[in-house]
Amino acid sequence: MRVGFTYAQRHGYDAAIQVDADGQHNPADIDRVLAGLSVADISIGARFADVGDYSVRGPRRWAMIFLARVMSRVANTRLTDATSGFRAANKRAIDQYVRYYPAEYFGDTLDSLVAACHSGLTVTQVPVAMRPRLHGQPSQGTFAATAYLLRAVFALTLAILRRSKRTGLRVAGGAQA
Repeated sequence: MRVGFTYAQRHGYDAAIQVDADGQHNPADIDRVLAGLSVADISIGARFADVGDYSVRGPRRWAMIFLARVMSRVANTRLTDATSGFRAANKRAIDQYVRYYPAEYFGDTLDSLVAACHSGLTVTQVPVAMRPRLHGQPSQGTFAATAYLLRAVFALTLAILRRSKRTGLRVAGGAQA
């Protein structure tokens, strides 16, 4: 991913699009995701934003809901699908991703988004329909995904506390950070 953003930066691209390779994203929605850049630096194609019938059940769904709520606080906007790999980045976001882009599982979604928000970039989401996975298998099994989720919760908690300290926001329990 970082190499792709570096290429876009070196060639003066105004935007870059990220599309997972598992066939879930419909290329016809690329224009919709890019259009989100008219209001934000990063546009996420959200599969749970009232378009399509893509569904996830059980613990994976609960984790996705939880992560979306936490990322909504970090990004200061409502997000329903913080783990979507269908995203667009404008020039400012491309520059940020060239400076820092994580290599871990989910780094391309959660960690990169936290870093972008801490750099002052804005985020929006646009509704897109997702298809069932056409090819391959998930990159992580249950154990590895659970371990990552726990690590992500820790990192996102720190991100929220960091933002609260910077802005003087009140955090749970009424204490000033």
